Amino acid sequence: MTAPVHFGVNLPQISRTWEETKSAALEFERQGYDSLWVNDHLYGVPRAEIPILEAWTVLASVGAVTQKVELGTLVSPPGFRNPAYLAKVVATLAQITNGRIVPGIGAGWFKREFTDFGLPFPDGPERVRAMGEAVRIMKGALAAPDFTFKGKYFQAENLTITPRPEKPVQILMGGGGEQVTMKIAARYADIWNNAAGSQSRLPQKIDVMRRHLDAVGRDPTELRLSQQTMVLITEKAEEVEPMLERAGKLFGGHMGDVRGPLAIAGTPEMVGDAIQRHRDLGVSHFIIEFFGRDTRVPAQLFADTVLPRFRG
Repeated sequence: MTAPVHFGVNLPQISRTWEETKSAALEFERQGYDSLWVNDHLYGVPRAEIPILEAWTVLASVGAVTQKVELGTLVSPPGFRNPAYLAKVVATLAQITNGRIVPGIGAGWFKREFTDFGLPFPDGPERVRAMGEAVRIMKGALAAPDFTFKGKYFQAENLTITPRPEKPVQILMGGGGEQVTMKIAARYADIWNNAAGSQSRLPQKIDVMRRHLDAVGRDPTELRLSQQTMVLITEKAEEVEPMLERAGKLFGGHMGDVRGPLAIAGTPEMVGDAIQRHRDLGVSHFIIEFFGRDTRVPAQLFADTVLPRFRG
């Protein structure tokens, strides 16, 4: 049976002021969304000169001004921060937010974010294996005192995180590498997120994930399936095609195929039908990037016209 649906929203973070980000966070919470997410980039990719607010600083600040929404990163590379240290950050945020923190972990991919900051940037397989060790350290350190781990990339000796979160921290893992990344997620993640760029391949990815879950002997209901997605929504049918045209030119496929079979785009009825197609595949968790300069506007339309269809 598919888990209850969860709708998260990406916060405006690139070329935005803190006041804009805070205002959006408060508005999204008021609108009834379940979670708020930030991208963990040190540069406004793909160009270093694009301003972007640092992810964990933003989460701490948003956590202090919100009351109900969960808060997460999409996603944090362990190469940016030692995972034992990050576990301490997560535990502190769990105190600030009364347990509303959902750390997202991924391997990272933009080389300059590492090398410009003096951080090592090993090849892809090495980054993925380091990610696996990082998740094991975070889960172990957040669950029990005196945690010791000796890996190839990271070590922890008698590590104690205190105060520890009062309830287990859910960890999201992102990445679509079918041979290694998804296998690690099948074993250790609480939520696995399929990136927007792979949305059209979601059925294949879910089949792969289910095989990995079976191989490690894990109940599929223990892992929530999540989809990062662009949502394009408008009340008027005649505005759909111009909206798709603008989005296609602006994003060029980076956030998925806006005309693809699983694209979540169109009028509220069309958007709701597209979400149901994801639900039918087993997706219960959505992380939405709304299309528009002021994303609070389409988010309100979605909240008014689509959310009720999937609540209760």
